[in-house]
Amino acid sequence: MKKAIQQKLLYLSVLLLSSCALIVDPLDNGLPPIRSIDSAEVGILLTKLSEAPIPIRKPVVAVYPNSFKDDTGQRRSNSQYASFSTAITQAPDAYLIRALQHSNVFDVVERKGLDNLTKERQIIRTTRENFDEKQKVKPLLFAGILMEGGVVGYETNVKSGGSGARYLGIGGSKEYRQDSVTISLRTVSVSTGEILIEVLVTKSILSASITQDVFRFYNNNTELVEIESGIVENESINIALQMAVETAVLKTIEEGYAKGYWKENEKTDINKPSCDDECIATIRG
Repeated sequence: MKKAIQQKLLYLSVLLLSSCALIVDPLDNGLPPIRSIDSAEVGILLTKLSEAPIPIRKPVVAVYPNSFKDDTGQRRSNSQYASFSTAITQAPDAYLIRALQHSNVFDVVERKGLDNLTKERQIIRTTRENFDEKQKVKPLLFAGILMEGGVVGYETNVKSGGSGARYLGIGGSKEYRQDSVTISLRTVSVSTGEILIEVLVTKSILSASITQDVFRFYNNNTELVEIESGIVENESINIALQMAVETAVLKTIEEGYAKGYWKENEKTDINKPSCDDECIATIRG
């Protein structure tokens, strides 16, 4: 009996040692780095957007419903049953509007909820007419640039691999998988219909798993020890998509300055409006 207890303690000790040896950074053994994208990293891109040079005249841009959407039609992969859940969010335009709004380069106008906006303006107009108010509803600001595009690619298992070892029923393994998401962003002139800027951005999505297990007979093969443990870490698809969209907006801003579509305002007079009526007419085309 004492010998059996000692054997159990020995196996458990070996298991703990092997587990400690296996829970390491996936960079070991040549595996690619697996890291979670946190809010701080996303905040860096938003900071870069907010710190972008302010143009002399801010272009007025609009994002219409279904003008920036998921064009892949990809479903969540599942080997056990058919899944009707989409792999990509069906509202990627929310990330685009957020990125444009956080930048100091564009004036973003509402177009996604245009029906609600129009109805509310009609209510205000009718109410003022009934009470003989002379104050009129200001006209809506119309855009000179449309932002269009979408998620054009989502590939799974672009790269995969791993490593493992086993000895006398005790072992472990590490595996990784790399997916990718690709977005396209077009800057279109309303006055001419010309595509001014086109940007294509691809973001990798990494996943990793680490497992340890023991499967061993002892006490003359009359008793069995079986222990399993593991951990899986996946990058968020939504956060990866958000970073891809923000990167695309940054590239659009840089290319716009390089091509002269908007010019940096080196000196800003706080007592002078940044854009007068003539300026707005020029931007709108």
